[in-house]
Amino acid sequence: MKKLLNTLYVTSPHSYLALDGENVVVLEEKLEIGRLPLHNLEGIVAFGYKGTSPALMEACAEKNISLCYLSPQGKFLGRVTGTIKGNVLLRKAQYQIAEEEAKSLAIAKNCIIGKVYNARWVLERALRDHSMQVDYERVKKATEYLKESLKAIRNCESKNELRGYEGEAASVYFSVFDEMILQQKKDFLFQGRNKRPPLDNVNAMLSFTYTLLANTTAAALETVGLDPYVGFMHCDRPGRISLALDMMEELRAVLADRFVLTLINKRIISAKDFQKRENGAVLMKDTARKQILIEWQNRKKEVITHPFLQEKVEWGMVPFVQSMLLARYLREDLDEYPPFLWK
Repeated sequence: MKKLLNTLYVTSPHSYLALDGENVVVLEEKLEIGRLPLHNLEGIVAFGYKGTSPALMEACAEKNISLCYLSPQGKFLGRVTGTIKGNVLLRKAQYQIAEEEAKSLAIAKNCIIGKVYNARWVLERALRDHSMQVDYERVKKATEYLKESLKAIRNCESKNELRGYEGEAASVYFSVFDEMILQQKKDFLFQGRNKRPPLDNVNAMLSFTYTLLANTTAAALETVGLDPYVGFMHCDRPGRISLALDMMEELRAVLADRFVLTLINKRIISAKDFQKRENGAVLMKDTARKQILIEWQNRKKEVITHPFLQEKVEWGMVPFVQSMLLARYLREDLDEYPPFLWK
C-alpha cells in the first residue's frame, strides 16, 4: 500500500479492505498488513478482486471518500462514491477549460514540454551510456534540436502551432531512434515511425506498448474523476480517449520507448516473435504479446523518485500521480499543471 496526495493505493491483488473504528485496514489472508486513518484520505484505489467490507464502503460514502477498483493489470473496473462528491465540479472545470483556447493550450503545452524534454534525455542517456556504439554527432545534433524546440513550444500561441512543433520534434527524435537499438539490428531495423498497420518489428512493439500506456493512463484519469475522452490537445472524437492521449505524451519516450529498447537489446524478444502479412503489416505472435505483458508488469514495479513530488513511486503509479496533479490544477490547488520531467 502507498499513500500519495491523500489517496491510498493498494497494489497487492490479494488484499481485502476493511473498517476498524475510523481506520481503513488492509488484510491479506486475514492478516493485517497496514492501516490508515480515514480522515487523512480523499480516495482509495484498489488493484484486485478481493473486495471491500460493506462497513468500509458505508464509511467512505459518508465521508465522501471515493473507492476505485482496477484489475491487477490496471484496467478500470468501477468507482463507488457517496451522494455528494466533487467529481461533478471537477468535470465541469475540465469541460470548460477544454473549450477555452488559452487555458487548454497552457495544459497542452506542458504535456508536450514533458514529451520533448523526456525524449531529449532518453537520447542524452544513450550518449552517456553508449557513446562508442552510437553515431555521437548524429544523436547530439538531434538532442540540440529538441532543446531548442522546447523554447519554441513554450512561446507558441495556438494549438496548431503546438502540433507543428510537436510533430517536428517527434520526427527528429525518431530519425535517430535506430541508434539506440544496440542488439539484433538486422532483425529490428527502424527507419521511421509507421502505424495502422505497423510495417516492421519495432513499430509493432511500439504500437502495442503505446496501447498499454494509453489504457493505463485512461484508468488513472477515471480514478481521480476526470473524463478521459475530453482532452486539451487531441480533438474530441467518438471513442477516442483524448485526454489519456494528451497525458501519455510525457511518458512515451521515457517509459514506453525505453521499455521496447530493453526488450530488443536484452534479447527478450526476437525476430521469431513476429509474422508478416501479404499487405506488409507486421504482427506480433500471441507468445510475444504474453511475454511483453509480463515484462510490462515488471517494469511498472520498478521504483523511481517522482521529480515533482520528490517521493519514491513505482513507474506504474506515475500516470496516477500525473492525473492527480492535473485534477489539483483544475481545482485551482496548483498554479499550473506540472509535467513529468525525467532525467
